[in-house]
Amino acid sequence: MSRALVLFAHGARSAAWAVPFEKLRDLTQARLPDVQVRLGFLELMAPRLPELVAELAASGVTQVTVVPVFLGQGGHVMRDLPVMVEELRNSYPQVAINVVEAAGENAAVLNALSDYCVASLPV
Repeated sequence: MSRALVLFAHGARSAAWAVPFEKLRDLTQARLPDVQVRLGFLELMAPRLPELVAELAASGVTQVTVVPVFLGQGGHVMRDLPVMVEELRNSYPQVAINVVEAAGENAAVLNALSDYCVASLPV
């Protein structure tokens, strides 16, 4: 596979925190059988994004799309991620790295969350 989709999350000390992200990865992988769908983390969990991109590049991946699985574009997405991605682009010029908006900034995601919130009210 020459393409990869990286779900980029913050990371946490508790392994249980990652369970919903693992489910998201698995659901996404099932829909994209010809693409490597992987989880990468900013901190506290492995693999961190730099190690993951190194692994993907070594396996021959030439296109990486990074989806920040964050509700908003806070400091990590606006400051930390661009610096990290620029370093990765310099280290792996053979890999095209594209970063899309934070999941929580996307209208479809917000509508799905709103639907869930509305449906949670008892009738």
